[in-house]
Order: sequence, then C-alpha cells, then structure tokens
Amino acid sequence: MAEGTKSRTGSAGRFGARYGRVARKRVADIESDMNDDHTCPDCGSDAVDRQGTGIWQCGRCGYKYAGGTYRPETPAGRTVKRSIRAALGEDEE
Repeated sequence: MAEGTKSRTGSAGRFGARYGRVARKRVADIESDMNDDHTCPDCGSDAVDRQGTGIWQCGRCGYKYAGGTYRPETPAGRTVKRSIRAALGEDEE
C-alpha cells in the first residue's frame, strides 16, 4: 500500500500518512519546483543546481550566485531588478 502512496504524492510520499494532505502537497510542489531545470543568468544553459540554502550554481560555466531558498529567482527579486533597471534608464536620459 505504501508503494502506491509515493507515486501519487511525489517526493512527499516519504511522510506517509503524517502531517496532513495540504502540508504534504505543499512540500511536493516546492521540491518539484526546486528540482526543475533553471536557466543560468550568465551563459543561458539549463544547468543551474541548488548548492545550499539560497546558493545556486551553473554546472556548465560554474557561475555561482545567491537567489531564493527554493528558487533561483524570487518574485521580490524580479521586482527589485525591474525597479533598478527603470531607475538606471531614467538616469541616462
């Protein structure tokens, strides 16, 4: 019976019947997002892996950078980057 559970819940199947359905689903979603292919901001290849909490490194070019805990780029980071780009664009004019 435990074998069918793991395939249904993904990586959170290791928790069995503990912690509740919503928490297990949330963990499975976060882990699948963390393990997806991520694009390197330096070389553009899909070889970025998580080295530790918030540390991401490209396996192809070796570019290492700080990002989110479970994603290389967070929504807040995108907003800040956009704001900086807009501010620098206004200074040049």
